Amino acid sequence: KTSDSNRVCNALALLQCVASHQETRPLFIKAYIPLYLYPFLGTVNETKPFEYLRLTSLGVIGALVKPEDPDVIRFLLATEIIPLSLKIMERGRELSQAVATFILQKILLDDYGLNFICDPERGTRFKAVNSVLSNVVNVLAQAENPSLRLLKHTIRCYHRFCDHPAARSMLSSCLPQPLRDGTFNHILQDDPGAETWLRQLLSSIQPRR
Repeated sequence: KTSDSNRVCNALALLQCVASHQETRPLFIKAYIPLYLYPFLGTVNETKPFEYLRLTSLGVIGALVKPEDPDVIRFLLATEIIPLSLKIMERGRELSQAVATFILQKILLDDYGLNFICDPERGTRFKAVNSVLSNVVNVLAQAENPSLRLLKHTIRCYHRFCDHPAARSMLSSCLPQPLRDGTFNHILQDDPGAETWLRQLLSSIQPRR
């Protein structure tokens, strides 16, 4: 019921405050509280009450990763956060997709997170992440009003891949075409930062002479 969902979301909003505070954040992960949110992230129910639960739970994880605390990233990577985030990026509603992609972005901005996903000996991780990011890009390319927020986080993920030699090498052949051909130029005009990231990304994957 919506009333039940609202009560849980109110409690999750309090947890988000705990997760975002530097003094309580370590205790938050030490108590494994994020694991209690994963059933909300993994639900396949698409009704509004469950979407609110999913989005609010993502907000708690987003608050955890926002300060880019290495201990938080290592904790999350020892859990199912990557497959859960990818699932939401692929099937969730626009706002949930954007927050899930933001979480992935913050994981990639951590060196341990970048190496975890791009490790050549665990190539399936990079392929899985790239596959979902590619799908997001291709859907945005076909949308009448593509989400700039979602596009920005997606470009930032690809931009960060360029800091890993193995990932950068693979991107030269698997970067989605809409990011190469100017499809998003009209909306990136409203975000110079994302526009710069895309330009740097395209420059990084050019064959080096």
